[in-house]
Amino acid sequence: MHDNGVTLQKKVLQNLDIPYSYELAKRMEQYRSHPTLGYRPAGSKAEFETGEMLKTEMEKIGLSEVTKDAVTVDGWEFHKAALSYTNAAGETVSAELGAYQTTFVTDGPKEFSMMYLGKGTETDYQGKDVRDKLVLVEINQRDEWWINYPVYQAHLKGAAALIAVQSGGYGEIDDEALNAQDIAGPEDAPAFSISRKDAAGLLELLRDQEEITVTFDAESRVTRNCTTYNIVGRIPGKHPDRMVLLSAHYDSYFDGFQDDNTAVALMFGIAKALQDSGFQPNNTIVICAMASEEWGVVDSNFDWSTGAYEQIFTAHPEWVGKVIADLNFELPALAHGTRARIRSCYEYVSFLEEYLADLPNLTIAYPEETAVTSPIETWSDDFSMAIAGVPSMVNDFTGGSFMETHYHSQFDNDEFYDEQVYRLHHELFALLILALDETAVVPLQFSPVVQRIRKGLEQCREICYRADVAGQLGEKKRVLLEKIEELEILSDRALRRCREEYEAVEEYNRNYKQLLRDGKYDEAEGLFRQTRPLEQKLLARFQQEQDAFVRIDWYGNVLYPHEICSANLRLLGGAVRNLKEQRLSSALRKLYQVDNNAYAFNFDEEVYRHFTDYVFHQPKDRLKWGYGRLPEHENLYGTVKQLLQKEKQQEALTGSGMKEMDYREEIASLEHACGKLVVSLMNIIQQLEKSVAEIFEL
Repeated sequence: MHDNGVTLQKKVLQNLDIPYSYELAKRMEQYRSHPTLGYRPAGSKAEFETGEMLKTEMEKIGLSEVTKDAVTVDGWEFHKAALSYTNAAGETVSAELGAYQTTFVTDGPKEFSMMYLGKGTETDYQGKDVRDKLVLVEINQRDEWWINYPVYQAHLKGAAALIAVQSGGYGEIDDEALNAQDIAGPEDAPAFSISRKDAAGLLELLRDQEEITVTFDAESRVTRNCTTYNIVGRIPGKHPDRMVLLSAHYDSYFDGFQDDNTAVALMFGIAKALQDSGFQPNNTIVICAMASEEWGVVDSNFDWSTGAYEQIFTAHPEWVGKVIADLNFELPALAHGTRARIRSCYEYVSFLEEYLADLPNLTIAYPEETAVTSPIETWSDDFSMAIAGVPSMVNDFTGGSFMETHYHSQFDNDEFYDEQVYRLHHELFALLILALDETAVVPLQFSPVVQRIRKGLEQCREICYRADVAGQLGEKKRVLLEKIEELEILSDRALRRCREEYEAVEEYNRNYKQLLRDGKYDEAEGLFRQTRPLEQKLLARFQQEQDAFVRIDWYGNVLYPHEICSANLRLLGGAVRNLKEQRLSSALRKLYQVDNNAYAFNFDEEVYRHFTDYVFHQPKDRLKWGYGRLPEHENLYGTVKQLLQKEKQQEALTGSGMKEMDYREEIASLEHACGKLVVSLMNIIQQLEKSVAEIFEL
């Protein structure tokens, strides 16, 4: 890594131009759908214009083979949403609203009746006629429910549109904050966002009267099956078919300075520094500015990360097996906690920890040292890449207060810009590219995956012995315990094999790195060619693992199949025990946590059914990265409603003396669900055993 006595590391660090990256991030703000609020949504003219600018910029900084990869997404244009009304003093009050990805066009100012419906739940509509009216509701998407549930509830009741004001959760920085999120619902159920400050005036009027008249002027259009573009440039390497990918998304809500202008600009800044330092990589470095991350598909529970999904599954599926790592970037110019973190797939953790241990002194931006965390999450594009078979990581960005305060609001600007944090992320990932470039074999360590499987088995064993479900297992308990033990024995063998293989990979990479540094390039190339079969085997195994083990729950948490099943079994069994003990509130709290049954507590059955069925009964191209990732769903709607009714009866009896309630029907229903889950868990463990044996060649 030496060049005339100066290390390449030092030359790259010296060539990092943070003001260049900052200026590029600010330049992206000029492209906007809404004249004052911004927005560069999927398939919009603003997104297209931003992509064109980034393409020109890639060419300007010297990237090679700059291309536009066309991908199909659902598009959204949001141009305006203005509301006005007359207050109690007879004054005209105006408000500017944000929007969600739905269609609502008034063709100029139009009068509507507006009603306040609390949180927009099923009970809030009792005795109310909202047909063709605007519905104002308060939401907390972080702590209660996502926007799509009250929006669809309003739609089914005939409302013209729903207007949501944040009541905690997001946009907490200021009473003038608007908020935007993916809608996860149909485009013909319109929704808009109003600030707490502007909502206050409306709520003051609505305290004294059930309806008021407002004037609304909106233009928000969703168009299915639009073409947008992922912008790709390259730094050619000696091995063109072995690639390191850098990715970040250029669509945004509002100005999107942190999310995700600074991330796109960071990629360009790193690429520029690598080239300015004279870096001649062994592997091709691919820079990809992704479109349509925030949203990109109508009426899907998995409506974000669409551009990335299409890039790896449709535009360039041949990248799988060639890309040894995807370095994804999100909100890298502010501090998220007390240390920088690289959130990685399990398989890269060992290499990254070794990499961090050997780093030179970098910019001090945090009180604590950089760490590695895992697994990756569904929040960002790296998840789409990983499940396709590309090992991936992202600078961790979900910690800290920014997500509750500024995130996805018009206050996502450079007020929180931290140049030291931004510089550190440039340094950290630029040097990581150099480290990856000196590997002959993709440095994947599979032991953590096996350990995760084993940890889940411990939970399954605990379920077998817990008194609250033991009565549901019967003879199946013995069989289940035997299967758990068999898989544990097999996983012990898998662990030993993984550790032995990684030791061999480390040895190959140490030798390759030393040969390169000694200038023995022919010998290094010989070693590289020798290890091609091993690398292909490891990358193929990574892809197999994603298919076999990686699942998500109804809230997007990344889990393994036996973990989801055993958690539901624990909750259902616990609810059975609670009902037998006449502890209804405890039982309901547990049922609230089973799959998406929380929504059975607050919304019509049609709302509940729609957002359950659309996960299982849509084609793969509508479900994207979530296709087949959710296990079977336990529908408890009827049971929950029956128990809620009995809870009301119980409350009514409080004054005249409590008595025991008859829960036999509900207990029988839950016991039946437990029985099904036991069978499912046995099948899952049997399939896991088969997968472990195949993937690790045991």
